[in-house]
Amino acid sequence: MSENLKNTILRFAIVFAIIALLFGVVFVRIIVLQTVQREKWESVVSREDNYKTIKSLRGNIYDCDGRLLAASVPQYRIFMDTRVEALHMNKGILFWDHVDGIAEGLSRIVGDQTQEEYRARIVSAYRSNKGNGSLVRLSNERISYTQLKEIKQLPLINRGLYKSGFYAEDLNSRVKPFNSLSSRAIGNIYATSGEARSGLEMRYDSYLRGEDGMSVRQKIAGGWQNVPIKEAENGCDIYTTFDANLMDICETALRKRLEHTQAEWGCVVLMDVQTGEVKAMSNLDRASDEHYYEIANHSVVRMEPGSTFKTVSLMAALDDGEIKMSDTIRVYEDGWWYHGAKHKDSHPSDTVYTIRQSLAVSSNIALAKIVTDGYDGSAKKFVKKLKDMGLCDSVDYTIPGAKQALIQVPKDTVTISKMAYGYSVELSPLQILMFYNGIANDGKMIAPLFVKEIRKKGKIIEEYESCVVNGRMCDASTLQGIRECLHDVVWDNELGTASVNPWGTRKAQSDLVSIAGKTGTAQIREKGYSDSRHRMSFVGYFPEENPEYSCICVIHAPQWPYDAGLDCGTVVRQIAEKTMAYAGEYVIKDGDFVLTVRE
Repeated sequence: MSENLKNTILRFAIVFAIIALLFGVVFVRIIVLQTVQREKWESVVSREDNYKTIKSLRGNIYDCDGRLLAASVPQYRIFMDTRVEALHMNKGILFWDHVDGIAEGLSRIVGDQTQEEYRARIVSAYRSNKGNGSLVRLSNERISYTQLKEIKQLPLINRGLYKSGFYAEDLNSRVKPFNSLSSRAIGNIYATSGEARSGLEMRYDSYLRGEDGMSVRQKIAGGWQNVPIKEAENGCDIYTTFDANLMDICETALRKRLEHTQAEWGCVVLMDVQTGEVKAMSNLDRASDEHYYEIANHSVVRMEPGSTFKTVSLMAALDDGEIKMSDTIRVYEDGWWYHGAKHKDSHPSDTVYTIRQSLAVSSNIALAKIVTDGYDGSAKKFVKKLKDMGLCDSVDYTIPGAKQALIQVPKDTVTISKMAYGYSVELSPLQILMFYNGIANDGKMIAPLFVKEIRKKGKIIEEYESCVVNGRMCDASTLQGIRECLHDVVWDNELGTASVNPWGTRKAQSDLVSIAGKTGTAQIREKGYSDSRHRMSFVGYFPEENPEYSCICVIHAPQWPYDAGLDCGTVVRQIAEKTMAYAGEYVIKDGDFVLTVRE
């Protein structure tokens, strides 16, 4: 082999070795970048805004007929970064040539400021920082997608971020087309973070919130564009049991009575007897401006129920055979003592009541005597019976913050006598309603149902059905006796606490729909039990002969003289009449109900 050939091969070998080495270095560098330094450089890329989050839309919430109760609407905050180099080149000729047009366009499209105000804001930002410019939020208002599209067509802004400095921040605003109706039950999200904070929004957040996507800035055809690398996946839709029309009926009736009594707060829950579907839930608090708003969900908060619990106590004693419907009870005008505690009636009398009369007049003494005579020295048996009826079962009440009923074996002798008429026990209005709904439903207690379906892209992915808590709350004879008692509460004009007042004003009585139920009044416990502050309630069902709906109304701390039957009973009566009219049982003519026959 010649010397020249050897030298040539050597040179090729050296070149090849150098090339292989370079490729090796590049390969190793790539591996390092993709593994060891991946997070570092991804962070750098992110900081350079090469990657952009594509916001997903939160799912919608609908009522039982598909009416929109809550929805996400895309909105934007708009900014202009006057530090952009292009705006300062050639003595800022690009900026000064277009600032008037931008100001005019923003004033016309957004409309929250005049052209002069917009111009002053932009120019001030441009001249700030020793003439180097600063970031300025163009409008204090959020704008719609339609407005954003129009703004992006304005001169200079249409040249993009690196020429104009204009950009928009994506936001999703949550709106409720029916405003306050059942607002606390539907729930809310935090405006800034978009995180769920209450109600169904919070309970079903994992379904509603969706999943954000991602785009990356890439140079395409000589220009930079945001190219999706992961599409956003919008949230699922929730179909509730609420009925927007019944929600309106309930809130209107409640608001009217609260304004009349000037109470601190009130709540109403309307439930379908057969299914347990909650058709409406209204909670109204008196604010500092003396108007009522949905602020807190009192419907699911435990409290001492007062006399609505007497029905529970009576059912337990009847079903355990501790008393019969044919028995009578002696009551005393001056009260009755039990182990050092004095029990008094709100309608004191020296007389003998039948069982039906004792519940109709809501006698504390009668119920205390019934329970203590039957369960004296056996409080555990009494509490066990209450639990066996289903009151303390582990029930999914759906709404965040709702807790199980609190009914405990008393540690002293006297407490059981107070439990008999609704003190030293705690249940939410929703739990009390669930019990009375069971009475209306032939003794079958059903858990409240708020959501029927969850849909993703129109397809059902989850369905919810009624859940039976207790298929047999008591014997049929006991149930019949209880129903007779609840009838008298409304229709016994001499004793019934929800019948008529001494001036002939009807309370829960209606000529259009028969209602049965029970009143309740409880002294509000703060540092002690107040003699002047009370919480009133009425809970019942309608039509009495073939119940379709159950309903509870609670009014807390009225300023006027309290009367649970007149105030809460009136609310439930108005709801019952308008609900049955809405269902087609009646028609309305000239503002009055007219009886019709439904085929």
